[in-house]
Amino acid sequence: MNFPEQARRVIRLEIEELERLHQRIGEAFTQAIHLLHDCLTARGKIIVCGVGKSGNIGRKLAATLNSTGATTVCLDVGDALHGDLGVIDPGDLAILLSYSGETSELIDLLPHLKRQGLPLIGITGVATSTLARQADCVLDVAVTQEACPLNLAPTASTTTMLVLCDALAMVLLEARGFRQEDFALLHPGGSLGRALLTRVSDVMRQGDQLALITPETTVQEALHAMTRARAGAAIVQHGDGSLAGVFTHGDFVRAFQTDHAIAAHPVSRYMTPRPVSIQADKLAAEVLSTLQTARVDDIVVIDAAGRPVGLVDTQDLTRLRLV
Repeated sequence: MNFPEQARRVIRLEIEELERLHQRIGEAFTQAIHLLHDCLTARGKIIVCGVGKSGNIGRKLAATLNSTGATTVCLDVGDALHGDLGVIDPGDLAILLSYSGETSELIDLLPHLKRQGLPLIGITGVATSTLARQADCVLDVAVTQEACPLNLAPTASTTTMLVLCDALAMVLLEARGFRQEDFALLHPGGSLGRALLTRVSDVMRQGDQLALITPETTVQEALHAMTRARAGAAIVQHGDGSLAGVFTHGDFVRAFQTDHAIAAHPVSRYMTPRPVSIQADKLAAEVLSTLQTARVDDIVVIDAAGRPVGLVDTQDLTRLRLV
């Protein structure tokens, strides 16, 4: 048996089903986004219910919505029928997930949700099912076949449902104007959250940690300044305080390979003019992006007037757990 080929078959089938889903996205999806947006604008919350594999996807949807600021509760269907309906408030909305649309526990819950006046979004693969008939908005996740060779195990159908749920969460995020800063406030413990909440001025080297020299400074003096500051780069500034360039240990090594007598020469011969820089009030996340784009190890930090006020070294970002 050719295992890689069997794996490619599974992936190919699931891609084909996702292509069919892609073509079906239309007015019903727009209606669902409006319902969700209205619910959250009115300070309501989203109730997600599903059983089995659909329940697993429902929990993933709830986690994604919560992580992007859309208050969501994943309600266990069995517990809901034994007291947990108390979690529902006026103004809430329910998303019910069932591929068949006939899951008995979910169908038993429908009358109670409708009695409380919740708008219902049904995510199902059977447009004629009980769930589809009872829902205010139906999102179709039907597949022509499962990726299972027996056409039994939920595979393509669960993938399609998962991707649709991701689309709901991401489009809703954009509709609500959710920003990077909002995401960071909900994820303060991770490196991404720290990067999005931290300013460049919070992580830059300054004071005694900064090697400041002029274009006339000799290479030997520049190396001494870098050693005192324990830095791999020195900032070169003009007499008026404006940025002239940066001289790095790498610049020294490259120059020394061709001329061993550079110690007495001015750094202006070897420095990098117009170095990569960033303003001190920018988010640390922009440093990460700049480092990746410019492929440098040090970034000069400047103030609003373009004068150097600090330096960010990639090692600092690692130490501060920003990467």
